[in-house]
Amino acid sequence: MFDTIASLVNSEWLYTAFAAVALGSTIVIVVVILSENRNPVKSLAWVTVLLLLPVVGLVLYLFFGRNIKNKRMISRRNRRKLRRREKKTKASPADYDLSPESIAQLNLGRSLSGAQFYAPNTVEVFASGAAKIDALEADIRAARHSVNLEYYIFEADGTGRRIAEALMERARAGVKVRLIYDHVGSFSVRSRFFKELRKSGIEAYPFFKVSFPQLATRVNWRNHRKICVIDGRIGYLGGMNIADRYVDGGKFDCWRDTHVRVTGPIVDAMQYSFAVDWNFMGRGLIELDVPSDDMPDVSFGPSAVSGVGVQMLSSGPMAEWSNIALAFQKAIANARKRVYIQTPYFLPTEGLLKSLQAAALSHVDVRIMAPIKSDSAMLTHASASYVAECLKAGIKIYLYKKGMLHSKMMIVDDEMVTIGSTNFDFRSFDYNFEANLFFYSKEFNGRMLALFRSDLADCLRVVPDKWKRRPFGVKVAESVLRLLSPVL
Repeated sequence: MFDTIASLVNSEWLYTAFAAVALGSTIVIVVVILSENRNPVKSLAWVTVLLLLPVVGLVLYLFFGRNIKNKRMISRRNRRKLRRREKKTKASPADYDLSPESIAQLNLGRSLSGAQFYAPNTVEVFASGAAKIDALEADIRAARHSVNLEYYIFEADGTGRRIAEALMERARAGVKVRLIYDHVGSFSVRSRFFKELRKSGIEAYPFFKVSFPQLATRVNWRNHRKICVIDGRIGYLGGMNIADRYVDGGKFDCWRDTHVRVTGPIVDAMQYSFAVDWNFMGRGLIELDVPSDDMPDVSFGPSAVSGVGVQMLSSGPMAEWSNIALAFQKAIANARKRVYIQTPYFLPTEGLLKSLQAAALSHVDVRIMAPIKSDSAMLTHASASYVAECLKAGIKIYLYKKGMLHSKMMIVDDEMVTIGSTNFDFRSFDYNFEANLFFYSKEFNGRMLALFRSDLADCLRVVPDKWKRRPFGVKVAESVLRLLSPVL
């Protein structure tokens, strides 16, 4: 009997102690959230979850709610060293007859992160994974000095093995090969695949490796960039990872994506971006390759555009500003004729949504293209919750029905285009390490405009009256998932 009473007392004491710790932790975290002066929508979402579901909320906050802004990825000293290693080939926008809107856009990029304007460059666009992988493999096999790759996903499937074989062959030939892969993005890949790469001489390492005890401090911050720099003279950047589905479509009939291959001084900026991430991982400072004069000319396909001015913007959760989100917002505000957006997920911040609505209400032609069914059912429903607000303002919504639309592109008026890894969603703007190229060229803009318009033939335009008649259950699911969109 006494044992039973003692057991009950101990149980009550443990429960009380646990409740007190949970309550105290919740209060501390709520105070921290409020003191950070975050976006009110996000703050309210976290405070609500913490108060209604304290234990669940605490766990979710530890994994997904922490703020790491204003933490340096690289020391000032090392940053200066890297800047001194650049080839100093920046250009003056005044020499390229750019519009006042483009000049303002470039000034913003420079103020946000020191991003410079580089010209002239040659740009080739890939709208299919097969063409991009063919070109990438050929360039890797022709490499003489270095190959630096940074990918969110690097699978060990047929496509991954194909690129891996090319990398290993070059490493054995004495070429310096470095690979950054995201640990969560490539989590399904067995470690022996990357061990095989390292055994051949490739320096292959995960970004923000997720393991105990750093699990809660790293799982939410993902390196979503897709960058490759070869010999310091050829660069690749865009939305395509290295995996079979980007070539054959996977579970979709096709996989529509956008990636670019560039040569010219902008490759300096791409090398610099990779070097910063490499240093952040504790791998030291790398030499920035300078192309030698005896190297053969780079060949391009017939669709390549030369003489293009380019600025590269990187963003991430550690930056002082939301660089790419602010650049998008400025570009939309600058628009006088059109804003055409392709994105696999449409979960805009409040500021970007209002910017799009303001543009459309000002009689700017605003069009958003997203997949009718994406590779994430949750994000498809959450994205759909924003459609009605867009339609009400006069924004045209097109749903790509041919397959998976994974392209991340925005076209503004007749001069500016941006292509990169950034989705039009909260995660890309706030939690991921992303990279976009901003192109300033009327000819390149025209090519991308034609590509966008050709994709319209494979889209279903959303009609407001039909959209309103969606089943009630679907609307409820969309609304519930929208509440989670700031933390998805």
